[in-house]
Amino acid sequence: MFALSGFEKLIGPYQNFKYVIEQYQVLGGDQAALLARTLPWLELFAGVFFAMGLWTTTAGVTILLMLGVFMGAVGQALIRKLPLDECGCFGELISIPLPMVFVMDAALAALTVMGLRKRPGVRTLSIDAMYE
Repeated sequence: MFALSGFEKLIGPYQNFKYVIEQYQVLGGDQAALLARTLPWLELFAGVFFAMGLWTTTAGVTILLMLGVFMGAVGQALIRKLPLDECGCFGELISIPLPMVFVMDAALAALTVMGLRKRPGVRTLSIDAMYE
C-alpha cells in the first residue's frame, strides 16, 4: 500500500499533493511543499523495504510513525469537520472517504505490528533473514 501510494504521488506534480496537504489545515506554504516532495519517497522506500524484508524493523517503524501522523491528520480533520471528501492518500488513483481512511490506517498499523513480530517461519523469506 505504501509503495503504491508513494509511487502514485511521485509520478504526478508535487503541487497536487501539496494542495492535499494544505487542505488538512495543519501545514502550509514551505512546510507543505517540503512534505509533498519528501513524503512520497519515504512511503515508496519504506513500503518496498518492508515488503521485501530488507531493514524490516526500520521500515516497519517508519510505516508505523507515518500511520500515526496520518491518523492524527485524518482524526483532526474529522473532528474539525473540514470539507474534505476524501483523503488524497493515493492521489487520483483511488478515492477513499476520511472515516474509512482512519479505519484502514488503524488496520494497517495492526498488520505492520504483526509483521514486525519475530515468529518462526514468518521472516524466513525476507532478505534480512539471509544475514541473521
